[in-house]
Amino acid sequence: MDFYTYLPFLAKGNVAQQIFWYTAFTATMVEPGPTVNADGTPKWHMAPSPHGPYWEEGMKLGYQDCGSWTFTYSTPLDRRKAAWLFAQFCVAKSTSLKKAHVGLTPIRDSDIRHESFTERAPKLGGLVEFYRSPARVAWTPSGTNVPDYPELAQLWWQNVGEAVSGEVTVDAAMDNLALEMDKVMSRLERAKVHKVAGPKLNKERDESYWLNQPGAPKAKVNEKPQGETVDYDGLIKAWREGRVK
Repeated sequence: MDFYTYLPFLAKGNVAQQIFWYTAFTATMVEPGPTVNADGTPKWHMAPSPHGPYWEEGMKLGYQDCGSWTFTYSTPLDRRKAAWLFAQFCVAKSTSLKKAHVGLTPIRDSDIRHESFTERAPKLGGLVEFYRSPARVAWTPSGTNVPDYPELAQLWWQNVGEAVSGEVTVDAAMDNLALEMDKVMSRLERAKVHKVAGPKLNKERDESYWLNQPGAPKAKVNEKPQGETVDYDGLIKAWREGRVK
């Protein structure tokens, strides 16, 4: 099952909890069907993400694909100009509010705060409340520089899959993933494939060196502490106030 086949499955109402959420899911999930009540209100609600034992105040809770436009130099100039015009159309103020209502992937703060979204908010499962709240900054934009994404992405799926299936330990999977990704990026660096902002690898050092650097990854802690159940209404209140519970 991939991204494209999963969404129709999700909209059948057979999923009790979805930990990973794209705003692009919302339009299908609010259409008349198993996931919506007779009055048009959803049978589900978006909720704040939990955080793990490595989290500290001020850290992000995850990432969101805020979006960007990529124009390649290899594309003929006339096509690039056409693409630029299309990009302007997609983000223009005169069209963005309508597009936000259709696709439910808002790009402007003024759109999500429009009175039409205030009226529609009860039927969008928390989308409006989230994007109007300070809590939205707890999800960082995804990175803009992922060299050779298709190659690196398949390494991720392969190694994480081995950990999930129990073929290797999580630590071994992450070590293997890091090693394989370094090999790919090293080749890209040597070949100078990216003229701007290409990968530049640090020389390999002992783990202790990196753990002692400011802002470095943390040394391993107890990753399964006693869980804490937080009142749902309290979570939503914290969400609106921009706090993390």
